[in-house]
Amino acid sequence: MVVCYDMARELPRTLETIAYQRDVNLSEVEVVIVDNGSPVPVGSEALAQFPCAQLLRLDPAPPSPVAAANAGVAAARGDFVGMFIDGARMLSPGLVAAALRAEALSPTPVVASLAFHLGADLQMSAAVRGYDQAAEDELLGTVDWRTDGYELFSVSVFAASSARGWFGPMGECNSLFMHRSHWNRTGGFDTRFDIAGGGLANHDLYHRAVTAPGAELFVLLGEATFHQYHGGSSTSGSGGTTPKAHFEALHGHPYEPPQRAATLVGHVPPQALPHLQRSVEWFSNRTT
Repeated sequence: MVVCYDMARELPRTLETIAYQRDVNLSEVEVVIVDNGSPVPVGSEALAQFPCAQLLRLDPAPPSPVAAANAGVAAARGDFVGMFIDGARMLSPGLVAAALRAEALSPTPVVASLAFHLGADLQMSAAVRGYDQAAEDELLGTVDWRTDGYELFSVSVFAASSARGWFGPMGECNSLFMHRSHWNRTGGFDTRFDIAGGGLANHDLYHRAVTAPGAELFVLLGEATFHQYHGGSSTSGSGGTTPKAHFEALHGHPYEPPQRAATLVGHVPPQALPHLQRSVEWFSNRTT
C-alpha cells in the first residue's frame, strides 16, 4: 500500500524502487496506490510496470492520510500487507524479499525497516539552508541508484525516528509489514489522527502493532526507505506545533518509542557500513 498526495515528482521514483526489488516475483506482489485527493490525479500509467495492481482515489479527501491508508488495506487481496503511508519513500532493493523471509519466522510477525532522509542532514534542517527538490534531483544524479539501489545509503542520513540505528528502538516505521489478521486486531490507523499529514498516526500504529500480545518484531538489517523532499508537514517544518500535542491530547501522555527487542534479518551492503558503524557507536555509548 502506497499512499500519496501531490507527488508527481516523487511517486514515480518510489514505484521504480518497488519494481526493481530483487529476489521477488512481481506477479506475486500486489501494489495498491491510494491517491489521497491529489490536485492532479495519479494516472493509470503509474501501474503499467506491475502485473498485479490497484489504483484507488479519495476525492474529496481529508488532510490526513490515515483514511486512505486504511482504505488501501481494505482493498488489498493479500494476507501479508506492507504499509507505506508516505509515497515519497524510495526502497532499498532487498526490502520486500527480506520482509518475506522475516514473515516466515513467526506466526505473528511485525516487520520493520529503518528510515533515512536523502541529503547530508535531516530535511527539516537542510531546508532552512536551501535544500529543495532541485538540490535533491542533483544529488540523486550523483549515484546510479537505478542500477544498485543500495547506493542511496551513500547520499542519506538516519531519519530522526531511526537515529538510534539498527540496534536501538525505532520511533515509527515507514515500511511496516504484518498479516492482515494482526492489522485487524490492532485496528489499523486511528482515524482520530485527523490533522494534516496525520501527525503521529504512524508512530501510534507502530507502537500498537509491536506491543500487541504475541507480536514478534523483526527489523531488516541493511534495508531501508529513503525520503524524498516534497515539502510535507514534517520535513519542511511547516506543519505548526501540533503533532506531539495532538498525540498527547488523544492519549493523555507523550509518545515514547516501544521498547521491544527485535530480531535482525538481512545483510549489510557495503554502502551501509558507515551507518552500521554509527549504530554500533550508539549501542556502545548506551551500554558503557
